[in-house]
Amino acid sequence: MTGAGYDAYVRRIVFPLEGNLYGRSLSAAAPPHRFLPGAKGGLYSWAHVQSFPEVILVEGLFDYAVLWEAGFHNVTCSLGTHLNARQFRQLCDGPRTVYLTFDADRNGSGQQAAQCLSQSLREQGITARLVSLPDGHDPNSFFVQGGGDAHQFQALLEKARS
Repeated sequence: MTGAGYDAYVRRIVFPLEGNLYGRSLSAAAPPHRFLPGAKGGLYSWAHVQSFPEVILVEGLFDYAVLWEAGFHNVTCSLGTHLNARQFRQLCDGPRTVYLTFDADRNGSGQQAAQCLSQSLREQGITARLVSLPDGHDPNSFFVQGGGDAHQFQALLEKARS
């Protein structure tokens, strides 16, 4: 990268989402993901999952895709750990249980964000459950690199703590 600038689309898979673009890095040289160019909208595929009594909330689109492929069709994606006001309202639009399945980052940031969100959801009368993934994993890496399967992930959901 030079002082002349950097193309945000270089070495990324780019997803169009509700009038925004979301890019996922394909190399360690670029930040892992980012919105291109605008702010994030609502929860991904919310119209499909809003009627489910239990919803699995993940951070990223790859997490969403791997869970969908494994048969978990009650999954939605916030595109990050910090929900905007619209996303939070969507989760609180009716009685449900939300399984917070954020990354088990080595620095603890994903789990810390999940705990804060869990508290905020409970204050709104929503049941929130924290899913504990193996250290260093997100749902995508749990399946792809960690060798997890749908039955093992279901067991993690069943063990999720309030």
